[in-house]
Amino acid sequence: MIEIGSVLSLALGLVTSGDGRLLEIVALSLRVSLSAVALGCLAGIPLGAALAVLRFPGRDIITTLLDALMGLPPVVVGLLIYLSLSRAGPFGVFGLLYTPTAMIIAQAVLITPLIAALARQSLAERHREYDEWFRSMRLSPWETITTLIWEDRTSLLTAALAGFGRGIAEVGAVIIVGGNIDRVTRVMTTAIALETSKGDLALALALGLILILIAVGINAGVALLRRSAERHAYA
Repeated sequence: MIEIGSVLSLALGLVTSGDGRLLEIVALSLRVSLSAVALGCLAGIPLGAALAVLRFPGRDIITTLLDALMGLPPVVVGLLIYLSLSRAGPFGVFGLLYTPTAMIIAQAVLITPLIAALARQSLAERHREYDEWFRSMRLSPWETITTLIWEDRTSLLTAALAGFGRGIAEVGAVIIVGGNIDRVTRVMTTAIALETSKGDLALALALGLILILIAVGINAGVALLRRSAERHAYA
């Protein structure tokens, strides 16, 4: 019978001692997710801003599609990217399958619709608030978009944190395209699944504790940003 207390003690020991294997997995997880968030912001924020400001044919269709993609099953994303990066796929020549780059691509595909949808919602509200001022200043669409992004940067940072939270907790897509290779593509979520199946509960729990701390930190950061934005709005 598993003694939960002893497993927890071993897990805490791994965390506090800075176990090399543990730190390696955490470092790769952060590198993959932060890279995916950067790509998601580069693509999602301009897209969300364009949908919030511009009026063009098909805008409503794109907005609806974007909202639908927020709920896209991660395993489906992983499968599609796997097929694209495999030797028989259109991008197989680059040899990206079972590499951290493939995992970054998978997370970015999942994160971008979330960031874009949240950015569109936030920027649309801010655009309605400043619409008369924009008209009086005769700003071009590009100037309007850049001004909105700067003025609403706190909310956009919140969207980025939400994207990071989804990416760092992802397992389905990254295990398909990454393969969960030790010291190559093994991140926290895939390592937890593997170590649990192997019976190494101490390492799995240690990684789980770190993942929980990251999740709590993200939620705390979002809450602080929202409170800061509210105080700024009423100041």
